Amino acid sequence: MESEDGKMLSSLVEKAEKNKGKKPNKAIADGSYDSRKNFNYLNSNGIEPVIKTRKDASTRARGSPSRAKMVRERKEIGYEGWRDKYKYGKRWMDETTFSRAKREYGEYVSAVRWENMVKEIKFQYAMLNVMLNEIDVYSIV
Repeated sequence: MESEDGKMLSSLVEKAEKNKGKKPNKAIADGSYDSRKNFNYLNSNGIEPVIKTRKDASTRARGSPSRAKMVRERKEIGYEGWRDKYKYGKRWMDETTFSRAKREYGEYVSAVRWENMVKEIKFQYAMLNVMLNEIDVYSIV
């Protein structure tokens, strides 16, 4: 059964492509995105799927050869080997950073124009660095 997060993969990829002006070459996602539908979507769009599959996942394709390949590889080299190969273990740093920023500043920005949104977020992260590292405020100016 696909989670609510998992159902959003295609729209997230499309938004990323629109924002960056190019299609991503790889999609790294947690286990909530583990579904044949998501693997097939990524594969059909030329995007390498790096999605943590369930421990007990079947190695049979059942309509998704790319998912079956990922499951077999994870079983062959083990989770740690798979994690290291695809740098999956680095996700926690991003997740922690975003979580901290959202706790401090909320999930939304006040700016309306894209350029100002970017400036607002940069300022928020600069202030977060000040708080975390006790940097002299004048050093960021």
